[in-house]
Amino acid sequence: MWADAVPNLLIGLREGLEGGLVVSILLAAIARSSSTTASKRPIWLGVLAALMLALSFGAVLTFTRSALSSGAQEAFGGILSVVAVVLVTAMIFWMRRTARNLSGELNAKVDIALKLGAGALAATAFLAVGREGLETALFLWTAVQASGQTVGPLVGAGIGVAVAVGLCWLLYRRAIRVNLGVFFARTAIALVVIAGGVFAYGLGELQDAGLLPGHTWLAFDLTGSVGADSWWVSIIRGITNLTPAMTWLQVVAYVVYIGVVLLVFRMAGAARPTEEKERKPKLRIPTLLTSNPRMSIGAAVLVPLLAAGAFALFTPSPAAGSNPTVTVTAAACASDFTALATGNQTFTVVNNSGRAGEVFFVQATGGGVVGELESIGPGTKETMTVTVAAGSYAWRCKMSGVPARTSATVRTSGGANTAYPRMFAVAPLQPSELDVPIQQYRTYVAGQLVTLANEASTLGAAIGAGDVGAARAAWLPAQLTWERVGAAYDSFGDAADAVDGLPDGLPLGVRDPGFTGLRRIEYGLWHGESTATLAPPATQLGQDIATLQQNLPSLTVNPKDMPIRLHEILEDALRDHLSGMSDQGAGSGFAETLADVDGTRVVLGELQSLINQRKPGLVKAIEARLDTLEHVLQATEHNGVFDSELTAPIAERQRVNAAIGQELETVSPVPDLLEIGAS
Repeated sequence: MWADAVPNLLIGLREGLEGGLVVSILLAAIARSSSTTASKRPIWLGVLAALMLALSFGAVLTFTRSALSSGAQEAFGGILSVVAVVLVTAMIFWMRRTARNLSGELNAKVDIALKLGAGALAATAFLAVGREGLETALFLWTAVQASGQTVGPLVGAGIGVAVAVGLCWLLYRRAIRVNLGVFFARTAIALVVIAGGVFAYGLGELQDAGLLPGHTWLAFDLTGSVGADSWWVSIIRGITNLTPAMTWLQVVAYVVYIGVVLLVFRMAGAARPTEEKERKPKLRIPTLLTSNPRMSIGAAVLVPLLAAGAFALFTPSPAAGSNPTVTVTAAACASDFTALATGNQTFTVVNNSGRAGEVFFVQATGGGVVGELESIGPGTKETMTVTVAAGSYAWRCKMSGVPARTSATVRTSGGANTAYPRMFAVAPLQPSELDVPIQQYRTYVAGQLVTLANEASTLGAAIGAGDVGAARAAWLPAQLTWERVGAAYDSFGDAADAVDGLPDGLPLGVRDPGFTGLRRIEYGLWHGESTATLAPPATQLGQDIATLQQNLPSLTVNPKDMPIRLHEILEDALRDHLSGMSDQGAGSGFAETLADVDGTRVVLGELQSLINQRKPGLVKAIEARLDTLEHVLQATEHNGVFDSELTAPIAERQRVNAAIGQELETVSPVPDLLEIGAS
């Protein structure tokens, strides 16, 4: 938490000093004025109004974001992050220009304000402090979104403001002297680094929202090798707002922003002659604020409060009602989840963890997702409506910066006969009802492994002959056959990793001896390794496939895995292939996803009769979505060569992602429909 507090402490200190210095100078100017009737009360009223405006602004930002969809939240957060960085950057340069002459300028304005009356004094304080308050509220809000938690940034900002108030009081009493020009110049460097991180975060949000390209163009992804909860990761992330995975746009923007701003800042300081007249915009006091002082002061205090209250009143919020509450805390996920009924259920999910994140309602067996909140902010609550069949369920909380947590498992009440939803025509499956689909699956896999063995032999022969071109041409058919097998979904355990494992998590990465199989050969073929180097992995691949063929009859397929597999094949294709995560150089993500469509059709055919018994028409809907997905994937092939999932035009990738998303949504009821009942 303290790592997230440090940068916001600096923000609170700087902005607090700016606003506090204005107030101190105004109070000192009144004390030194010749007027015997001058009161300090209007200044404090102006300060109060400015604080109310800042707090109301922060409340409106929070309420607005919580009422938006996840995509709109990302766009909203990204745009405001960029705006906050622009304001803070402007503030850095403004303070460099005006720090030395701020006192004289405000003294002159106080003399004018004293002649105009109390309303003018209040307006002077309100306008001077209000700007700092709005900047602080906006930047603090974006810092909360970037860090994913509320407590740390608020504590840091609070400490910074408190220190600023103390320093301003000491300055007012002339107990200390501070060279403000030097102070603001030196803290500006740290502030630029912090703002650069918020800028990168905002651009990432805009990419997630689809407003900027490059969401999948990762410059680096260290999530597999560094722990999000490591102390040193927390320090770096808290101070810089950088994350273990960043796109090229974020990295370039971060480096360019810091480099350009610091260079211009240094040049501005070196080029400014001491006798130069400060060109600070005039602080104009509207006539309306001076014509009726009491009305203007009251309006300045009450209008922000009324505006925030009206916004909260007319912004729709989830009805609490009698919905069961599920609470996410910093230490636990849904510890209050103790009972569950079947049918349509609406939960109120309360996020008291201090972090933003995702919350899932999942099946205890297999982990199938029944309901999901894609983005829930810290200190907010949202509702989730799900259809619950008889069975066991749990909540899974993935909050920013901490390991995922899962709640205790709760089984539906009422027993299998009464608890199953009426929307299903028949009772839960018995394990024996999946015996035929499982046997069909075994027969299909056996045939695919024969094909794969022949293709691996062709690949090995091309490598043995030293023909890289022929080896590349032979690699893709073997990889696509493996995708059609569907073995990447835990059917074969370690045998699957031997044939098609990835280097993620291995101590030496792509150089680790445990990195074997098709992906190892792909890496070598597309990264300039010699065929002599690839000959041993090619030989081992043939042996591993033969071992899998030999052990296939004894491998046990869990009946509960069959319904889940229908969803997981394409779900994993979206996660691994279309994101480029599994790519080792061939850029064959679209082709591999097309092969996964074939594998999905096979499993659908094996489960077709059972699905039709429970929900007629669903199979046709799934097939129609598969046809659409197949069509858009085939459109990525040009002259016999598929586009790379990482370099294809964004419109093409969007069509594929939309089609696979629609298919996943259509197929998602199958695990519930074919859930196996208690034996």
